[in-house]
Amino acid sequence: MTKDWLTIKNAPWALGLLLFVSFFLFQASGLPDRIEHWLYDKTITTWPAPTSDQVAVIAIDEYSLSQLGRWPWPRKLHAQLIDQLYEAGAETVVFDLLFPEPHADDTVLAAAMNRHGQVVLPIFLSARPPHQLIQEQLPTPQLAAAASTLGHVHVELDNDSVARGIYLRNGMANRLWPTLALAQQSHHQPLPAPDMPAYLNVRADYRKVPLAGAAGTIPSTSYAAVLEGTYSDDLFAGKTVFVGVTAAGFGDILPTPFSGFGLPMPGVEFHANVFSAHQQDLLISEAPEWASLSLSILVLIILAVLLPRLTPSYTLLACIAMFSMVVAGYLLLIFHLRIQLPVINTLMLSLFAIPVAVGFRLAMTNRFLNQQLDDMASTPSLSLPQPAKRQPAQLLEHFQALLEPEGWLLSENGELLQIHGMTVAQSPYLPEAGRWVHQLNQSWIKLERGSSTYVLGLTLNNDLSREVTQQYLRRLVLEPDTAAGLSHYSVQAFSPRLEKVQLANKRLSQMQSFIQHSFEHMPDGIIVTDELAVVRFANRHIEDWFREPMPSLSGMPLTKLLQGHDPRDNPPWHEIVSETLTLSESRTVNLKVHGRDFILHLAPVTLPGDGQSGIIANLSDISELREQQRQHRQVIDFISHDVRSPLVSQLALIEQLKRDPSNINEYQIEQLGKLARRSYSLAEEFVNLARAEQLSETRFYECELLAIVENARDSVCEQAQEKSIRLQLNDTEDLWLKGNAELLERAVINLLTNAIQYSPPHTTINIQVYQAGHIAGLAIADEGTGIDENELPYLFDRYHRPRNSELAGNHGTGLGLAFVKTVVEKHKGEIFVDSMPGEGTTFTLKLPIADPMG
Repeated sequence: MTKDWLTIKNAPWALGLLLFVSFFLFQASGLPDRIEHWLYDKTITTWPAPTSDQVAVIAIDEYSLSQLGRWPWPRKLHAQLIDQLYEAGAETVVFDLLFPEPHADDTVLAAAMNRHGQVVLPIFLSARPPHQLIQEQLPTPQLAAAASTLGHVHVELDNDSVARGIYLRNGMANRLWPTLALAQQSHHQPLPAPDMPAYLNVRADYRKVPLAGAAGTIPSTSYAAVLEGTYSDDLFAGKTVFVGVTAAGFGDILPTPFSGFGLPMPGVEFHANVFSAHQQDLLISEAPEWASLSLSILVLIILAVLLPRLTPSYTLLACIAMFSMVVAGYLLLIFHLRIQLPVINTLMLSLFAIPVAVGFRLAMTNRFLNQQLDDMASTPSLSLPQPAKRQPAQLLEHFQALLEPEGWLLSENGELLQIHGMTVAQSPYLPEAGRWVHQLNQSWIKLERGSSTYVLGLTLNNDLSREVTQQYLRRLVLEPDTAAGLSHYSVQAFSPRLEKVQLANKRLSQMQSFIQHSFEHMPDGIIVTDELAVVRFANRHIEDWFREPMPSLSGMPLTKLLQGHDPRDNPPWHEIVSETLTLSESRTVNLKVHGRDFILHLAPVTLPGDGQSGIIANLSDISELREQQRQHRQVIDFISHDVRSPLVSQLALIEQLKRDPSNINEYQIEQLGKLARRSYSLAEEFVNLARAEQLSETRFYECELLAIVENARDSVCEQAQEKSIRLQLNDTEDLWLKGNAELLERAVINLLTNAIQYSPPHTTINIQVYQAGHIAGLAIADEGTGIDENELPYLFDRYHRPRNSELAGNHGTGLGLAFVKTVVEKHKGEIFVDSMPGEGTTFTLKLPIADPMG
């Protein structure tokens, strides 16, 4: 325990050391500079700087070259440009053009520069070959004297060759020149240089330039257009005008964060951006190196002290919060204080801290886990023996007991071990071990056990279950999984501890899965309570049957659950439940929940280990059994009364005719036939209903509803003519269904027969066939006596006969409408009835139309 405490106590130091090593390795990789450039570029391109209204650009572009001729141009053109800008009111003219060589027009150009008074010329530092020292390239003396000031044009490229900033002072060691964009503000004199050798190139005051955008963001005017005078009067008034080349081929281009190497920016536009940013006080200074290092050390200390005290989820949140604060501070410094502080090292520390802290916490908890591993690994295994590990002879024995095949065969390396009703010649080619090959009712498989190869064959019963049995055989895994074995050995070779974890986890998972799967897939509902009869576990059947969500069931007293769904007073539920616990005796009671019948078995149980007692309640759904019992009683009543009655009457009449055969008259023969037809009708209705109940989709086929209705109408025409009833069929078009035409026709006949039976003579029965979307409809409307409202809920029940029809002498079987409803439901349809006493009845059938793509 002391060792563990020391580990926790030293956690900040250990975590800090790991973070410092990660920081050092990351710094040595060279990645920070590249990522720092990316972060800066992303920042200034997402929020570009605004453009100052005090800057303008005159571009020596392709149009100017086409109008003024090839470069270089006579310097008198530049003098003309300066004069026009002077007249336009330009405050300062900055040339990004070198004039190092004397020219005949220098006098003209110098005069124009003197007239304007605010013209800035560039200087350039270069090494003349071969192996010459860096020298200043100044304008000609005459032009330099006429210029208001001079400025350097050097733009600093970062180590990725992208221009992001500029040195405000640059030159030889004896004097430093201001940058061209800001030269006019240097009071016409070069700035003093440090005391060092005169041949050195010295740079000072580096600033990052937040650009206004990609090339072309600052509006420019063509050089030729200015000379032509085609510009607005106020275009250059009071502005600093930059003059330089933008035409392709001059090479004066710079990759920027906005464009990279794809669309570089002309140098003159970059200097214009420098001036624009300076005018708005937007130039960015770089923070000293110690500031970035100090920030990284501070964050490292905070994380090292804080993270060991946090949970993994809070560790992630803390690191994300630290990361977000550093990014927010970075943006705040850039946009408000105009300082760029390198923060990539600090940001990476925040990210590295997540896996390092989690790994360190895992290392600290590893000792505790190791102490528990041995106990976990000793947990008893709970799994079913795999068929793949059984010997072929044992498999054959189990197949014989399970499937009772007509024949079988088992051979080892070609030698017969067992054979009955099969021959070796019947064996097909078996290319793969563990894979069944089926030939009609014979199934064959090859098995490999060690160095032996077995062939097992079965001759299955050639009935409807054969295909299902063969599908079951395909699902069986009878060959060991070699991949699982390889995985086991690789874990064992990696770490014995991992093997123990794997074994313990496998056993616990098997036990948990077995228990959970067993409870959830039992056909009965299961409730487990504690010693106060409070529900602690219930499977999905309880949730479904009681319509109580699982969170509500857990923690609910069992008596409250039972009393709420099936209240009873004799005996009360609390007495039944309490006696189960106090007397430790089982109880079995009937229960009714939401219209379903159940048998509830309550059994006391004592939990192992802590000795707590409780109840296991088993709930069996017997609704189907009760319904079968009810139907069985109805069938017995039906046979004993409805079927037996006409048969008894027939026998009595036959006995009467036998006693006096000479007095047989037509009425007696008609009465005997009527009784026989009633007996036949009862038997037919009973058989039809049984056929409808056994109907399945395997007996469905394409059939046409209108043809079915027409056949049914033709079948009852004679009955309708006897009562002078008109059958009016209103059809639209053929409607194809997927169903059983024979039973559908029988159902329509039943509805038409009822309509004729309950309609007065000289009336009309309207039959309407129609389509509504994907539904085929059939409506049969009569003008009969109608059905009483109290009879409608029971109209489709078996053996139910309306009271008024019985009193009127219309004795039906009570099976006709039950048959119709059963047929419609088997076809996934619906049936509706609309009736008003004295006005007639309408039966409506709705059936799904067959899918044309099916």
